[in-house]
Amino acid sequence: MDYFLNKIDKHLDNHRSLDQNMNELKRKLNDLNGLKEDIESRVSSELQPTKKLKKEVQIWLDNVERINGEIQSLDGRIGESSALTRGFHTEDVLMRMNQVEEHIQQGKFCEGLVLDNPRRIGQVLSTSTLSGEATKLCMEEIWQCLMNDEVRKIGVWGMGGVGKTSIMKHINNQLLQETHKFDVVIWITVSKEMSLAKLQKDLASKLDVKFSGNECETTRAGMLFEALSFKFSRFVMILDDVWEKVSLEKVGIPESSNGSKLVLTTRSLDVCRHVGCNRVIQIKPLAEEEAWNLFLGIVGGNILNIPGLEPVAKSITKHCAGLPLGVIVVAACMRGLDDLFEWRNALTELRLARQSVNGLEDEVIQQLRFSYDRLKDQKLQLCFLNCALYPEDFAIREIDLVHLWIAEGLVEEMNSRQAEYDKGCAIMNRLINNCLLEVPTETENGRCVKMHDLVRDMALHITCGTPRFLVKAGMRLTEPPDMQEWRKDLEKVSLMENWGLQLPYPLEISPPKCPMLTTLLLSGCNIQSIPEGFFKHMHILKILDLSANPIKNLPDSIANLKNLTALLLRHCRSLEKVPSLSKLQVLKELNLEATNIKEVPCGMKNLLKLNYLNLNGIGDLHEIPDRALSKLSCLQDFIVGETLIRGEDVGGLKKLEILKGRFYDLHNLNVYVEALHGREEPLEYIIRVGLRGWVEQINTRKYIELCGCNIYTNQIILPHVEELYIKECNLNCSEGYPLFSRFFLISLSTFSSLKFLDIYNCKNMKKLFSPNCLPQNLQELSVSECNKLEEIIAIELGWNQRGNATMEFHLPQLRLFSLWNLPKLESICSVNGVIVCDSLEIIEVRNCPKLKRMPLNLSQLDNIRLQPSGPLCPLICIKPKEWWESVEWDYPNAKSILEPLLSLKAMDFVLNKIGKRLDNHRSLDQYVNDLKRKLTELNGVKEYTNSRMNAELQPQKKLKTEFQIWLENVERINGERTREVEELIQQGKFQEGLVVDNPQWIGQVLSTTTLSVECANDCMEKIWQCLMDDEVGKIGFWGWVVWGKPAS
Repeated sequence: MDYFLNKIDKHLDNHRSLDQNMNELKRKLNDLNGLKEDIESRVSSELQPTKKLKKEVQIWLDNVERINGEIQSLDGRIGESSALTRGFHTEDVLMRMNQVEEHIQQGKFCEGLVLDNPRRIGQVLSTSTLSGEATKLCMEEIWQCLMNDEVRKIGVWGMGGVGKTSIMKHINNQLLQETHKFDVVIWITVSKEMSLAKLQKDLASKLDVKFSGNECETTRAGMLFEALSFKFSRFVMILDDVWEKVSLEKVGIPESSNGSKLVLTTRSLDVCRHVGCNRVIQIKPLAEEEAWNLFLGIVGGNILNIPGLEPVAKSITKHCAGLPLGVIVVAACMRGLDDLFEWRNALTELRLARQSVNGLEDEVIQQLRFSYDRLKDQKLQLCFLNCALYPEDFAIREIDLVHLWIAEGLVEEMNSRQAEYDKGCAIMNRLINNCLLEVPTETENGRCVKMHDLVRDMALHITCGTPRFLVKAGMRLTEPPDMQEWRKDLEKVSLMENWGLQLPYPLEISPPKCPMLTTLLLSGCNIQSIPEGFFKHMHILKILDLSANPIKNLPDSIANLKNLTALLLRHCRSLEKVPSLSKLQVLKELNLEATNIKEVPCGMKNLLKLNYLNLNGIGDLHEIPDRALSKLSCLQDFIVGETLIRGEDVGGLKKLEILKGRFYDLHNLNVYVEALHGREEPLEYIIRVGLRGWVEQINTRKYIELCGCNIYTNQIILPHVEELYIKECNLNCSEGYPLFSRFFLISLSTFSSLKFLDIYNCKNMKKLFSPNCLPQNLQELSVSECNKLEEIIAIELGWNQRGNATMEFHLPQLRLFSLWNLPKLESICSVNGVIVCDSLEIIEVRNCPKLKRMPLNLSQLDNIRLQPSGPLCPLICIKPKEWWESVEWDYPNAKSILEPLLSLKAMDFVLNKIGKRLDNHRSLDQYVNDLKRKLTELNGVKEYTNSRMNAELQPQKKLKTEFQIWLENVERINGERTREVEELIQQGKFQEGLVVDNPQWIGQVLSTTTLSVECANDCMEKIWQCLMDDEVGKIGFWGWVVWGKPAS
């Protein structure tokens, strides 16, 4: 009887607590749904064209949807239950409550929601606003063709400046953002000077196909054909600005049969027809009203308030003939003008220009010329014309272009080279604002600019007169222009980027006679030698650029170019010797980067006006000779890389603004720093002290690296260093003072600018900071492999400590705190000290067994309680896990809050959590649900790796054995326990790829066309049968030239 009474009593308790538990479940479900909304918002911001949603995130979102449905169903069942049966639902409610809480914890995703999509390849392009209803209709028509599987090739044609490229840039970006119909979107700018080799090279770079340089045209085509056919299931290829008929087979572009698309833009309808476009779309000029709206949007609607100006402005717009490029350029140069007479004068100039041309494209060039004329300033006009010296569609580095202007004297001369550079950038911005230059993108080498091909045509049209240029850049020349083209009035010649160009011997007998020539650009050619008399009649030459040529020796006649201001020889890797420079007394820029010279050029002491010297990357130039720099008083940029420099020599360079070099030891650096007394330190420096090992990519403007140095007391470092790397150095001090204290590195007492500090393998360093030397702007602190380090912040003798009061050490900007392999580290700071670091994002502690306390004041943890997936959520990386279990945290509840964010060995962590829950007598249902969830995640990894396998597995590849075993294990584990699931998830990453080269596969896939003749197919079958017949050793294949023997 008692048994039944107890059961009834328990059932009544369940009945009474059901409503309370159900309300708590609904509250937690609201929290989960709120977290789901936050996750979905983060997905919207993080999911870019080149990213995809993590499978675990998608599974979590699906699970939340499922949980909502199950709880809604449970709520309905409870509502329909009688008073007697309601209590039976209590355990189900409690189980659901635990399930919701678990999903809240799982939904933090501190490492992000998305990952790189290996199957989505493409480049987002800069775009301008499209104008005109007809333009938008054309864009919609192109889009519909791309979505139509029956349309394989699309031709977009129209005259220059009508907006073909602008439309296709929008299409390119839309493809990357809005559809997963295609795996890759490839944009290739073909341009007027197209060559098959260049087109293949550009396409290879997009597809990550590596050419060795020895392949023939057919082999290259086969490699591209193979990549496009087997690596991607569907692609879109956009060939922009095609001028001539092109053979897709010779390039290596397959005839699409799987939904891939080819789009080309051209000025010629014949090109579209030759390629065999299924759909041809003509882009027509803007209607009159559309052109007016575009013009008005650029100049500003306020011009309509000026009496009498509107009809003049409309007449100017009509002269642009509805071409967006013409409207934009003309409007840009009229922007800001509010005097009616200036507008009438502009209209008169346009009318006169129109009368002097024949044909619409010539008229466009005259419209662009109008914008050039209105620059007014002659030096500004020359800066613009210099941009035409580069090849068509060439991405011109800002730094190279500005340096060219400076060397030519087109930028006002100032006391500071940096000021001149800034002035040059301001000039460039004026040209950009006048729509004469474009900024296509920001590259890893800085900003680049381009000229629209019509704008470049206009510039070259101008340079056919005065000033006269000879420009054949990037035109695949193998010989220099004919002698009649080397006219006496030539001022600038550019033959750059002609990879086969050489200067033959006849030029010695009859050298060019160009007495007015000031600029000669020959970079990126195949010049192996220069005839001695080549420069004989170039008396006023100022700029000579021979960079990136395989030249071994320069002619001695270069020494007679007394007006030379810039001699550029960078990346002439075979160049071993430079003639005496003693006569080049006005030379300002000398660039010998990555040459093979063995010693500093003779006569360099006489270069009294030299302000830029680059000796970086010269492996055999070990040091700068003593006193070699003593007379270079104007030197402002000094770049020497690994070559050793002396502190005394560099200290004498009083105008230095940029220094990149290596001092032999700290003594030499100290000598240099002491020589700066009373002067500003350089604006930018990368200084290495000690052993070789030059660092190329630095993220800060002021970087110092100490490598293998002996650090004595009272050493001096430049006070405004931003990044400091100390590697394998010895502290010569028996007292054990901290490295950063009043005894070492004394000028760093405030550390006002230090942002990044990395210390590696300093064996005898015991302490790092004294309290008064903490860098307040430090963002990253990394200490590793320091076997004797005992304390990070050490209290020195005499430090004023107030009894047992807590001492706070502030590092307000610290984002990363990393401690690796420090076997004797016992303390981060003193027993009653705490580090306040509210910006901390990453904590790494690995193999620091004696560290038992983490005195970090992490106030951002309060935000984590309120918003578990918020942006302040730090990442904790720990090894081994036993250390985590034993370490104490000063901040209340820090360990319990941070534990879900912990990165241990993932399998151990998850299994440990599951084990604890099983110890708490979780129901069998919960255990099964855990197993199902883990199996779903495992199968998600399997699905992803299968998609990778389809992408990577090509005819000459085979699956890795380990991957095949893994697939078999996944199939097996689906029917077994959860014990191995997490381990397989981790093993399934295969970061080094899924396939290996198949040693049994030797050969090259070739590009092909469709065989359309029945007899050709019959012949192919016969040849195949012969190849399969072991008794046939040799097969002859003959026929007329017009028959497709190679195609078969």
